[in-house]
Amino acid sequence: MPTILRIGPYRFFFFSEESGEPVHVHVIREHTEAKFWIKPEVSVACNDGFAQHELRKIIRLVDEHKEMIEHEWNSRKK
Repeated sequence: MPTILRIGPYRFFFFSEESGEPVHVHVIREHTEAKFWIKPEVSVACNDGFAQHELRKIIRLVDEHKEMIEHEWNSRKK
C-alpha cells in the first residue's frame, strides 16, 4: 500500500496488487476512504464516508496531481 502523496489530513495511495484495473488512487482520512478513477477524467469510483463537499475538494486535489499519480502508478506496476 504505497503512499504517494500527503496533503493536509489526506493520504493518497494505491495497492500493489490491483492489476487489471485502470489507473486510480485511494484517499484516506482517519476512518474515511474513497477511490478515484484518474481517466478519462477524475471521478469517484466509490466512497466510504466522505461528505459531498469534501469529495469535491479531494477531486480537485487528485486532478491537480493526476500526472504524478499516473506516473507513480505506471512506475510501480511494472
